[in-house]
Amino acid sequence: MSLKRAALLIVTILLIDQISKFYIKTHFALHHRIEVFDWFHILFVENDGMAWGTKLSDFIAGISDRTAKLALTIFRIVAVVGIGYWLVASVRKKGPQILIVAIALIFAGALGNIIDSAFYGILFNDSYSQVAVFLPEMGYDSLFHGKVVDMLHFPIWKGFLPNWIPFVGGDYFTFFEPVFNVADMAISTGIGLLIVFNKKAFHQEEEKTEENSVQNRIESQ
Repeated sequence: MSLKRAALLIVTILLIDQISKFYIKTHFALHHRIEVFDWFHILFVENDGMAWGTKLSDFIAGISDRTAKLALTIFRIVAVVGIGYWLVASVRKKGPQILIVAIALIFAGALGNIIDSAFYGILFNDSYSQVAVFLPEMGYDSLFHGKVVDMLHFPIWKGFLPNWIPFVGGDYFTFFEPVFNVADMAISTGIGLLIVFNKKAFHQEEEKTEENSVQNRIESQ
């Protein structure tokens, strides 16, 4: 897979992700819900931390939420630079297509959420009991302190769990409870491809590395 095709995939995912987030942010108040089907809702929520709303401050004692948020955003930027380098290196080495597609999906998803974290705080005002305005006189927060916009909710099953299930028996449960976005889907799909097609993605790369090493030894003799 060429770098141009990988870039096209990344741009396509970014456009879908950011257009959907922009629409939700400028048409929905926070926690507004539209029931498309019983098992699929459009629900606007904002994520101030990591996956499932977890924050660094939940794990590191003595660190404020704002410092944790800034550290998380900077870490995401460093991580996406590393993923981008991995993608370019894999393309140049003519790595397996499944590997390049997976890395491109992860890169696009990570970059999509970084845009929210880095810039949405200054690009929009808040969405509490109102529809946000794009490019207001004053945003809802400072640079690098934005919140990630989520809107896809799939409550496929709701009900009380059987009493015989240990620890959670009798509790009310929703599957699938988390709300996510297109960027999250891209990251999850990319990681899933690497897990399912692990041998095809990485073993071929190892074989090519070994072949190149042998070829270099032959040429040096």
